[in-house]
Amino acid sequence: MLGLLSGIVGFVLLPALCEERAPFRHSSSRLAARTLTGERSIDLNRIATVRLMTTFSYGKTYRTLVVRDTHGVRLGITTERSRRKLRRAVEKADADAAHGAPGPRVSRAARTYLGLAPERGLIVHTVLAFLLVTASASLYVIVALRLGGQ
Repeated sequence: MLGLLSGIVGFVLLPALCEERAPFRHSSSRLAARTLTGERSIDLNRIATVRLMTTFSYGKTYRTLVVRDTHGVRLGITTERSRRKLRRAVEKADADAAHGAPGPRVSRAARTYLGLAPERGLIVHTVLAFLLVTASASLYVIVALRLGGQ
């Protein structure tokens, strides 16, 4: 029971620890923002992975682009200004990858959210995220009721 509860809490809480908060700073090659765990700065010229995380609350959908650079620093991007900066960095990395340089791993949903792929990928991602949240919450309630009844 404790493992299931900690898994659900970890899924929701851990990405929020690296999410950007105001104030944030931008430069030509770096993106720095305050997070719950302190200030984080990612190198936009050395992006390793970009993935989209979708959460739901009070009938709204919240999307965060989780970016990790080659130094292992993660930052959750939520603002439009940061998304534009990230989009330019991904486009530049894709252009460099066409010439043989290794490019970042960008999920299909993240590409769609950045406007680099067709809209269909975002719909599939949102439905799967909603089903995952619904199924895990239902499983938690079932386990809690089973353990409470014994």
